[in-house]
Amino acid sequence: MIILIDDFMIAHAIFFYIFSIIAVISAIMVTVSKNTVHSVFFLILDFISISCLFIMIGAEFLIFLLFQELVLYQVHKNNF
Repeated sequence: MIILIDDFMIAHAIFFYIFSIIAVISAIMVTVSKNTVHSVFFLILDFISISCLFIMIGAEFLIFLLFQELVLYQVHKNNF
């Protein structure tokens, strides 16, 4: 059985691994960072990389839910 791999699949795999590595490293840095501002920047980077992964699998609805949760959290946090 011969499996043909075209250039699109290779590029898709490369971008998947790049965004996955960025997501894992930024998630670790959110918890490890002692500066709160740096932690927030790493969290934003994590959300962006996870959103790119969702776009790659064609789940745009999950991206909407992710950012809706982020916005609702910010609104709820600012009300108190």
